[in-house]
Amino acid sequence: MTNRWKSIGLAALLAGLTLSASYAEAASVLTIGRREDSTTFDPIKTAQNIDNWVFSNVYDVLIRVDKTGTKLEPGLAESWTTSDDGLTYTFKIRDAKFSDGSPLTAEDAAYSLLRIRDDAASLWSDSYKVIDTAVATDARTLTIKLKNQSAPFLSTLALPNASVISKKGMESLGADAYGEKPIASGAFVVEEWRRGDRVILKKNPNFWQADRVKLDGVEWISVPDDNTRMLNVQAGELDTAIFVPFSRVEELKKDPNLNVDIDASTREDHLLINHAHGDLGKKEVRQALDMAIDKKAIVDTVTFGQGTVANSYIPKGALYHYADNLQRPYDPEKAKKMLADAGVSNLTLNYLIRAGDEVDEQTAVLVQQQLAKAGITANLQKVDPSQEWDMTVAGDYDISVNYWTNDILDPDQKTTFVLGHDSNNNYLTNYKNEAVKELVAKARLELDPKKREQMYVDLQKMAKDDVNWIDLYYSPYINVSRKNIENFYQNPLGRFFLEDTVKN
Repeated sequence: MTNRWKSIGLAALLAGLTLSASYAEAASVLTIGRREDSTTFDPIKTAQNIDNWVFSNVYDVLIRVDKTGTKLEPGLAESWTTSDDGLTYTFKIRDAKFSDGSPLTAEDAAYSLLRIRDDAASLWSDSYKVIDTAVATDARTLTIKLKNQSAPFLSTLALPNASVISKKGMESLGADAYGEKPIASGAFVVEEWRRGDRVILKKNPNFWQADRVKLDGVEWISVPDDNTRMLNVQAGELDTAIFVPFSRVEELKKDPNLNVDIDASTREDHLLINHAHGDLGKKEVRQALDMAIDKKAIVDTVTFGQGTVANSYIPKGALYHYADNLQRPYDPEKAKKMLADAGVSNLTLNYLIRAGDEVDEQTAVLVQQQLAKAGITANLQKVDPSQEWDMTVAGDYDISVNYWTNDILDPDQKTTFVLGHDSNNNYLTNYKNEAVKELVAKARLELDPKKREQMYVDLQKMAKDDVNWIDLYYSPYINVSRKNIENFYQNPLGRFFLEDTVKN
């Protein structure tokens, strides 16, 4: 999922000075340093990793993705069957409770799915419009009828944003209050959310797998500066930290008190292009931009060899990735000629950057230098992370580096989000191609694996030809933890299995 950031207040900037003032001093409370604060605990209202990665352990889903990130396994649905025509799915809901002790029923599951499909605030409605009806035929039986067959349907049920919430709780509290302090269906419950500082979670004794959970609690603490966050772990002020800068990996590996975990991921970093801004709406201009950027130099300089050059929006290792997709050669002189042929001169772009993100700042300087060789001026606008996401959503940018990690096993979700003309303007780029949109919809319905694979190969080729965005590189998840922490693990889709983490 996607993706990123939102508000970080002044308190977050001081977090490194106040880490010890925490209930996390208790031996079995895990502290995790991250760049940014959460934005909401209402699953349907966010498309950011920083939210999903936290509430994946606050909520549970009907079907989960396993630790390897390659298989579906039972979650709140202990089993399911599919009708011969592929239109009706029947789920047996396990005997489970919400954190307030109320029973979790098939009615709650149906309510959650219809809400992500129908609520005006849902960022994910397109992926669930295939649902015709979702009905609790009894307290533990959920029957879903689809409008048509759907190859990715089961995978979409594992999306964290489709988590099961309490119908009674949402209706009585209201969306705003529920989004601040939800009724949990997962391993942990939100004890307190100190905006701009930390989210404090405590073990949910009513979780159906409560015996599996070793920790008494978890604190997600906002420390926006990368180097400060690493120093906090080295000093023992944090147990763990995520988003380890590439430049610090080898140094941290030498610290006898630390483990550096490099886990396989579905992360792809890319350069967003706002197609709605002037000459950026011309395909030839975007192709010239692609040719003016030396991705290998970025991988070598910025990722210290941890990354690999990306050639597709579907990441390497993911279902239907097209390994032979086009990679335009780095050729600033040809890019300059392409701009001239398109009638474009003195192209000047506003490049939006998050301050304090070492990797993005380094990437921006390199891209700025590379574009200059093609006669393109990139004015770097460095802003606090509290502003960056809002500006991107508002379209107040020309180009900006962003990243995406897959949220489900099937490529439909990301494809819909970035190519299918969804409600987010194709992930904030305003990219539009009617032929691509039609093929995205057809690929969702195709059940023949070979035919479906060819559709996604074609989509990758079409996206590359149009330059919906500029693919930069793929990279692993890199996290660091103290030696007394065990099983701090992130699967390729980004989920942390904190129910298995141990603090000795």
